[in-house]
Amino acid sequence: MHINHPPAAPAAPEIGFAEFLKVDIRIGTVISADEFPEARAPSFKLVIDFGPVIGVRKSCAQIAANYSADALPGRQVAAVVNFPPRQIGPAMSEVLTLGFADAEGQVVLFSPDQLLPNGSRLF
Repeated sequence: MHINHPPAAPAAPEIGFAEFLKVDIRIGTVISADEFPEARAPSFKLVIDFGPVIGVRKSCAQIAANYSADALPGRQVAAVVNFPPRQIGPAMSEVLTLGFADAEGQVVLFSPDQLLPNGSRLF
């Protein structure tokens, strides 16, 4: 199978391992996904459960090109949980849900290949 790749971005500047550890990336389970028509790009407002330590957080994610709202609840996703909240139009995004660009440049969610406890941290 051959995949057309979007233009590659240059590598980011080198950082130390201690800097990487400051980014808190956790696994959570999507509780709900609602359409977000006010967003500039096709998006959903997600509610994600990151377990008892982090709790339930909200995220605005530009993933509507590859996902439907009804297919997202129950899906595990990775997110940065220690960025400050960010106002996205009329909604507040509390975590950055992670994904990669597909061949058309649309976001594909970054998910584990087996069920993990909510709140598991990337290391």
